[in-house]
Amino acid sequence: MKLAWKKNKNNKRPISTISHLPFDQQQQHHEEEDNKGTESVSDQRSHGVQLAESFQAQGNKLAEVGKYREALGKWEAAITLMPEKATLHEQKAQVLLEIGETWKSLTAATRATQLEPSWAEAWVTLGRAQLNFGEPDSAIESFDRALAIKADCVEAKEDRQTALHLVKKRKQLHTAGLSVSENRFAVGDKNKP
Repeated sequence: MKLAWKKNKNNKRPISTISHLPFDQQQQHHEEEDNKGTESVSDQRSHGVQLAESFQAQGNKLAEVGKYREALGKWEAAITLMPEKATLHEQKAQVLLEIGETWKSLTAATRATQLEPSWAEAWVTLGRAQLNFGEPDSAIESFDRALAIKADCVEAKEDRQTALHLVKKRKQLHTAGLSVSENRFAVGDKNKP
C-alpha cells in the first residue's frame, strides 16, 4: 500500500516564522552588530561630545568647591574625548597652577593658545603660568598678546604690571652685585675660583 500526502497549498508556513532555530539567532545577532557598525560617524561624535561636555561640567563643579585634583581628572577625561577644545586645556592650566604644578600648567596653557590664538583669557593664563615659572619677560609678552586681543582686560593689565615690577626688581638686584648677562643667581662665595 502506498501512502500519499495531501498537498494543501494554503497551509504553507514561511520559514521566517520559525525563530527558535539556533542558526537564525546567530544570523540575527550578526545583523544587529552590522547595524551598530553602520551607525553614523556623526552620531558617534555627538555622543563623544556630550560625554566630554558632561565631564567638563563635572570638573567645573568640583573646581568651584576646591576639589582641584578631582576636577583635573574630569577635565583630562574630557580632553581625551575632545583634544582640540581650548577651554579644557585652559581650565586644566588654571587648576594646575592652583595645585602648584607650574610646568604642567605652562604646557596646558600653551596648548590652549595654540588651539585658540585669538582667545585673550588663554593668553592671560599662559602669562600667569610663565610668571609662576619664573619667566616674567615671557609673561609680559603673553599679557601683551592678551591686551592686543582684548584691550580692556583688567586681569591682563594688572598681571602685566606685576611682571614688570618683577623685571625691575631683577634689574635692581643685578646692579647690586650680579653681572648684566646673568639672569639667575648663583649660590656660593664670589671670592673662591
